[in-house]
Amino acid sequence: MTHRLGATPMGDGETRFVVWAPATAGVMVQLADGPSVALTPESGGYHQAVVPNCPPGARYHYVLADGSRQPDPASRSQPDGVHGPSQVVDLRAHPWHDEGYRPRPLWDQVIYELHIGTFTAEGTFDAALAQLDELVELGVSALEIMPVAQFPGRRNWGYDGVFPYAVQNSYGGWDGLQRLVEGCHQRGLAVVLDVVYNHLGPEGNVLGDFGPYFTDRYHTPWGPALNFDGPGSDDVRTYFLQNAHQWFVDFHIDALRLDAVHEIIDRTATPFLSELATHADEISDMLGRRCSLIAESADNNPLVITASAAGGLGLDAQWNDDFHHSVHSVLTGEREGYYADYGHAEDVARAMNEGFVYQGQYSLFRQRRHGAPSGTIAPEHFVEFVQNHDHIGNRPRGDRLATLVAPDQVALAAALLLLSPGIPLLFMGEEYGETAPFPYFVDHGDPALTAAVRTGRAREFAEMFHDAEPLDPADPDTFAAAILQRSLRHQGTHAELWQLYRELIALRQQVPALRRSTRSAASASAYGGVVTMVRRDPAGTVTALFNLTAHGVEATLPSGGPWIDLRRSEQLPHAGDATVKLDPWGFNVYGTPEEAA
Repeated sequence: MTHRLGATPMGDGETRFVVWAPATAGVMVQLADGPSVALTPESGGYHQAVVPNCPPGARYHYVLADGSRQPDPASRSQPDGVHGPSQVVDLRAHPWHDEGYRPRPLWDQVIYELHIGTFTAEGTFDAALAQLDELVELGVSALEIMPVAQFPGRRNWGYDGVFPYAVQNSYGGWDGLQRLVEGCHQRGLAVVLDVVYNHLGPEGNVLGDFGPYFTDRYHTPWGPALNFDGPGSDDVRTYFLQNAHQWFVDFHIDALRLDAVHEIIDRTATPFLSELATHADEISDMLGRRCSLIAESADNNPLVITASAAGGLGLDAQWNDDFHHSVHSVLTGEREGYYADYGHAEDVARAMNEGFVYQGQYSLFRQRRHGAPSGTIAPEHFVEFVQNHDHIGNRPRGDRLATLVAPDQVALAAALLLLSPGIPLLFMGEEYGETAPFPYFVDHGDPALTAAVRTGRAREFAEMFHDAEPLDPADPDTFAAAILQRSLRHQGTHAELWQLYRELIALRQQVPALRRSTRSAASASAYGGVVTMVRRDPAGTVTALFNLTAHGVEATLPSGGPWIDLRRSEQLPHAGDATVKLDPWGFNVYGTPEEAA
């Protein structure tokens, strides 16, 4: 790319400033402790200059032709928050020591999603760094960090970020994130960063003052849509492509999780997401390590994870809400809102077998057909979960699964997730049955905006949860209640659940049939509330039985034994077909002697 946007230290106290600002006739950079310097206009609406006596640490604003003073749209640091000046930082000054690290392929990952602000009491990158050894002990192999782009105040999920290049100051800023990434790599953990390329937050958003970053042709549930296909969209794409480049190159991030890509509306022949996938491939070749892209999409569109050579967008994987909805509705009995389309053991089996449950059939919730066939797409392209930030936080009280169902049902959910062939994702605390809620929270400075958030959330909940009283998203106590109670993992049933997660994750690593899988090598069926998952490998066969009912049942293992109970290392007394008993909401996993070895 011709222009590296933002403030780039050049050495000897000089900094190059580059900004795309076709909406203004001129741009000056105003140093907080120095002069104003006019940037030189260039073709395409760019302005740039090399400014002396401006070392890292210098603070600055841009002054536009109308006299307004604005932070840098590509600011790398906002030390005083979204309304303060930008700061020059040298992202390439960190002395990295992870040269030999290479992430595991996605099929071999167990991802752990966390929110920096509530993962620890301190709510910082450095505090999270101190907890990494515990996650390694659990067996997870990748950390997925919810968005860290600078947002207003100190409390936010991260999806209200307004400076996509800047790392949240209250978390520890850019250098804190770099330390956390290096600490992960030193322990063999990959890092996935959640980024938001479908919208920006409402408070402190200055991009529209510089150029046509937004379009009025489309609208998202969170505000104006970004301009990926209208006049000026080539340079909007450049802005976000460079953002991805920054995370991969300057922060050594291993994968980006792309928020709500169905709201990236783009009618061009080469959609932005396809261009981003090509760019990630180029960066991967340059760095000699895979830089992956994981989408969140509500469309059940298999083209998102279909190779570009086959006419798809070429992303590596996507979150599979259908797996979550199927498991959650069976365990909780909830049928409101989007859960109206689920609730049967057959749905769980189909999610295991084919990824999407809805592949073009009629959806009661949407009142139309939904999705397209996904059964030919390998399991390693689907990220599956039984909890995540959305499906906990988009409840009025932020209820976690451990507060909705009994401990044996929580354990069953863990088994369904970790014995399935997709890529499992855990949400922080689920491994020990955390009971602290994870509700939506904000820290806006504008009272009118705060009131609008309260009203909007209440309206959403009224449609799905009726009379439930939502927690106040702006109340500091709502945020404080979400901080993990990490000591629970050492207590009673919480400790037992943690040990179960550790055991199941270890089985995924140790048993060949539970590792990488094709669709033909993994098959699930449902009968009488029991889901049977059979996974095959040249080394042997594994069969997992799951009782999705509140009463004990007998289930029959398929022929091909003798079978060994892999959790207890005991051989069943019967050869061939064997009948086993499953407790209410119970499960077990069996292997042939080769697998047990």
